[in-house]
Amino acid sequence: MAYDLTKRLVIGLSSSALFGLTDSDEIFRTKGEEAYREYQRENQNTALATGVAYPFIRRLLKLNELSEDPLVEVILLSRNDPDTGLRVMNSIEHYGLSITRAVFLQGQSAHKYIPAFDIELFLSANEGDVQQAVDEGFPAGQILDGDIADDIEDTQLRVAFDFDGVIIDDEAESVYKESNQLGDFHSHESSRVNIVHNPGPLKNFIDRLSHIQKIENDYKLRNPNYEPVLRVSIVTARNAPSHKRAINTMREWGILANEAFFMGGVDKSKVLEILKPHIFFDDQKLHLKSASILPSVHIPFGIANKVVHNEG
Repeated sequence: MAYDLTKRLVIGLSSSALFGLTDSDEIFRTKGEEAYREYQRENQNTALATGVAYPFIRRLLKLNELSEDPLVEVILLSRNDPDTGLRVMNSIEHYGLSITRAVFLQGQSAHKYIPAFDIELFLSANEGDVQQAVDEGFPAGQILDGDIADDIEDTQLRVAFDFDGVIIDDEAESVYKESNQLGDFHSHESSRVNIVHNPGPLKNFIDRLSHIQKIENDYKLRNPNYEPVLRVSIVTARNAPSHKRAINTMREWGILANEAFFMGGVDKSKVLEILKPHIFFDDQKLHLKSASILPSVHIPFGIANKVVHNEG
């Protein structure tokens, strides 16, 4: 029987995003592949510690309880080979995560398999793998160090996004970067207030989240005691008057944001510390460093990253 993944939100996930692999990686780097293989075999029944993306993934998969046909599919894309990857799969089973599909590539980058599984977000701690994926037009982000505490009493799933270079492309951001004048940016956006932005790398991902929000809202109509789990927030450096084109774009796309923070260049970290998203996506590492206590994802897309690369 062939399974159609196009009807689901599909996440591709490296083992380094889901679990803490510091000890394993240290053995691989200092003692080599055979010592690493022996270590993983000896510990294959010892569950790996949870990683930065674990709270996000656990909550995301729980949304499958809303429907007989799963809404979310998570696929492991690992640089391990099948032998050393057995510990990762055993750890997935230990934590009760409904992840059944896996790809083991023995050191190869997984990005070229993203279209084979209709993946709308690929998460990895490997910066090179993520950059390759983004350079080839795939939706990918690098998981950065952050708080991995998973409060079982907290049943919500809070996902926060920057706007430019994440949900939309870098057209407007390029205007600001090239002129370095905020007035030029606002004039550009005001003159195009009713022109929908071009999609960015995570547009399809947030579309899927909005679809799940609508399913939750319908479920609540039938079950009044149900409290929707998924909350989507926009935390952007934009402010008035450039907020109008952002809102018009999301309205045209049918994106349901529960909160939007138009910060006008104010440090995002204080808002994020109160919001406490289980994952936050931004295209600029500078913003993520100030929010480093949070589980954060860098989207290395667009002019903001080209400028950083050139300066480096």
